[in-house]
Amino acid sequence: MIANGEGLSYRAASSPCKAIFLRFPWRVGYSVTVMHRSCDRRTWLKLGGLSLGSLVAGPDPSLSRLFAAQEAPHPANRDFSVILFWANGGPSHIDTFDLKPNAPSEIRGPFKPIPTNIPGLQINERLPELARLADKFAIVRSLHHNRAEHSGGTHRFLTGYPSLAANLQNAEFPDIGSIVARELNGRCEVPPYIGNTKFYGGGPGYLGPAYAPFQPAGNPLTSTGANTYDPVPLYLSRETGGALWLGADGALALRRRDDLLKNLDALPRALDRSGLEPFDRFQRRAVELLAGPRVRDAFDLSHEPERVRQRYGHTDWGKDLLTARRLVEAGVRFVQCQANLRLKCSDLTTWDDHSVNVDIFQAMAERFPIFDRCVSALVDDLSQRGLDRQVLFVFCGEFGRTPKIENQDQSRRPGRDHWPRAMSVLLAGGGLRMGQVIGATDARGGEPTQCALDSNCLLATIYHRFGIDTTHTYTDRSGRPLAILPSGEPIRALIG
Repeated sequence: MIANGEGLSYRAASSPCKAIFLRFPWRVGYSVTVMHRSCDRRTWLKLGGLSLGSLVAGPDPSLSRLFAAQEAPHPANRDFSVILFWANGGPSHIDTFDLKPNAPSEIRGPFKPIPTNIPGLQINERLPELARLADKFAIVRSLHHNRAEHSGGTHRFLTGYPSLAANLQNAEFPDIGSIVARELNGRCEVPPYIGNTKFYGGGPGYLGPAYAPFQPAGNPLTSTGANTYDPVPLYLSRETGGALWLGADGALALRRRDDLLKNLDALPRALDRSGLEPFDRFQRRAVELLAGPRVRDAFDLSHEPERVRQRYGHTDWGKDLLTARRLVEAGVRFVQCQANLRLKCSDLTTWDDHSVNVDIFQAMAERFPIFDRCVSALVDDLSQRGLDRQVLFVFCGEFGRTPKIENQDQSRRPGRDHWPRAMSVLLAGGGLRMGQVIGATDARGGEPTQCALDSNCLLATIYHRFGIDTTHTYTDRSGRPLAILPSGEPIRALIG
């Protein structure tokens, strides 16, 4: 069966079967069709020309990508959520939240610190809106781990385990979002784990694709180490184009907002006429997910007042973070979003600010105004809505950057290299203790000197708030029992 601007055609299987077609016109010439073949109980849900195919084919294992069959083994806090804004490539702690104004010029860079509304807490001068909200966030300046390559560092940071491979595309152990999806698995109106795209070195590991994030328009380049791919939107609007579909890889793709809403509104009415009797449990869940109001409402930014959209800014980051807030309000428990930006000064879109890639200070100067606006909007919004008790915002990357400014490029432009021995993380909300700085690094920003914390301590803190026991074990593909975290204790200064 093919859906396109000219209409529908269907090529029958070799054996005779009866088919029921439900067709809904798309404003732009596409169609949505639900077809039930009673002879083998297979169902194809065609939306925008893309097929569910075997995804809704009865007990097909690929259905686990949408809805895992097992229930969570331990109770967890189903009212807690996380928004992870991931600076893929590794942001410089020295140029954001741990400036060293008294260091030599080859260390400190051109930016100066400014005071915040918390005495003694200073951040980059290009972040004035955030500086006025410091009582609503906390900065951890003493996090570290031992992996200096991008995917290995991402894997180490987000799973708590060192990978065997160095430049791995897919995680060997499950990342934190997949663990949350596994522990909070159960009947829900929206997926527990949504991301804009897959992280390089991230993924569900041995838990399998059942616990991978649903992705609106995931780009496979994000798992290759490429530095120049376009930012992948989490938000959905007419500009992003396309249609709503659930692909064979289990990703949730929602595009072309107006047409999406029109057809999702029509889907429940059509199902009322035909009934859900032909569908098995997994098929029912697939249809319920598509037809449920939380899906269409959470991704529809037109429900937000214009003043709110203006506050976040009409940028990729602004619309992504506003969408993330709407998703957690709708019941999503873990939202991951890469903080990629198309720069004017370079083709670089990640935060991998080597001098061979970009002038780090020009790149930072471009990022800061957008970052300051949208992150401060989210932090303030969570607080005003009373969500800061149950929603934790996290901004970080896989590591920090070297204290010494390097000039690897022939142009002698400045850059910094990978540095997992010290990094800064910005946290807001989550019912944690805000308005503080935790830890410190030396005068060069090279090593923690106070409250040195393995990055697993951050994971342990988040798991603690979710009510997830990090000593609980899963069985990997070889049959070994492995704890959720091999080490790491919650950060006491945050949880009180």
